[in-house]
Amino acid sequence: MAGIRVNSHEQNQKAEVPSLRLGLVIQRYGEEVNGGAEYHCRLVAEHLARRHHVEVLTSCARDYITWRNEHRPGFSVLNGVPVHRFRVKRARDPDRFGRLSQKVFLGRHSKEDELRWLEEQGPCAPDLVRYLKRRSDRYDYFVFFSYRYYHSYFGIQALPEKSLLVPTAEKDAVIDLGIFRTLFRQPRAIVYNSFEEREMIWQVSGNRKVKGDIVGVGSEVPSSIDKDLFSKKHGTQDRYAIYLGRVDQNKGCRLLFNYYRRYIEETQSSLRLVLVGGKQMLIPEDPKIYYAGFLSEDEKWSALAGAELLIMPSELESLSMVTLEAWAVGKPVLVNGRCDVLAGQCLRANAGLYFRDYYEFHELLVLLEKDSALRERLGQNGKRFFQKHYSWEVVDRKYDRLLASLQREDRERANREAPAHRRGLFSRLFGSVRA
Repeated sequence: MAGIRVNSHEQNQKAEVPSLRLGLVIQRYGEEVNGGAEYHCRLVAEHLARRHHVEVLTSCARDYITWRNEHRPGFSVLNGVPVHRFRVKRARDPDRFGRLSQKVFLGRHSKEDELRWLEEQGPCAPDLVRYLKRRSDRYDYFVFFSYRYYHSYFGIQALPEKSLLVPTAEKDAVIDLGIFRTLFRQPRAIVYNSFEEREMIWQVSGNRKVKGDIVGVGSEVPSSIDKDLFSKKHGTQDRYAIYLGRVDQNKGCRLLFNYYRRYIEETQSSLRLVLVGGKQMLIPEDPKIYYAGFLSEDEKWSALAGAELLIMPSELESLSMVTLEAWAVGKPVLVNGRCDVLAGQCLRANAGLYFRDYYEFHELLVLLEKDSALRERLGQNGKRFFQKHYSWEVVDRKYDRLLASLQREDRERANREAPAHRRGLFSRLFGSVRA
């Protein structure tokens, strides 16, 4: 097993790491982003800031489709964390991006084509990368989130010795581009989300020698949850399954709607489907489907705690924070088994079931609907799995252990280089005196 090797005693000890100056670099940042790598980054930033001096470096974009500059550039503070925003050079041109995507994913192309695709994908923020180079001495390390964006590709190349990468990689066509195979071999360390993500990146890039650990991200689980808050406010008294996250075709929502509506038609089940999150596609007009939109944290946890189960239809995930949140409150999950990460998590946790086609979806949902004892067992297994692997105490310890390892390497290298440096200086001084 590659990565950091520690014995069981060391794994249970919190690494002694002095306060560091950390720059967390992400494509967009803000409370309006309630999922994905951006939310992941914000949670990590706010937790690391309790022990280190953390600053976030990001773009002025709010929308991940156009990358238009909507935030003001410059300095601000969000939840106690300093944020530096840099303007996007230009918004994405959908036609140009579409043509470049067809070329790099479907046809013969060059490295230059891939770099043009990367710039067009956005957010193209050269001022951010210039800032990293110009002010690198202000930071001990940079933590780059999401491998597939401009800031990570050019930022890590500029400062590989100070770079940690949180790839948030999914099993899609982007992972096979040549520019990223090289990128995965450049940072000092990689913070993986799951065993499956790490194995995929190992296979693609052959970067097993790069230091790394499987860390993921914790979740802020309230100490008490009002299970009736959501149902009272939204008038949803029926039993329901819940989907949390961006309502988007790319997250498997079209598949979910098709499977769920066919299931209801065939079984005449009373189970409703509740959707929580932003909307990037049309939702079928169906009395059994309720779109709640964005919710406050209290309402979100209430909606999750009141559900029978979480359904996660996405085929492209590197971790799935909402699956972990469901387990945190003892809820079972039904996930898309074509996603290796989700299937693997369910098997390791013994806390969920996974489907690969409609017929499996049908049979498994019937089983989960009817068997309350099974739902309870799976949910409790998930709760134990979450507490063991994804509580903030565990995640914080892994980050600190990784940072402590890098610091030891830096000190050892400095000690090795110092004598040679002093000998060279002495030689120059001595030579000038003799002359």
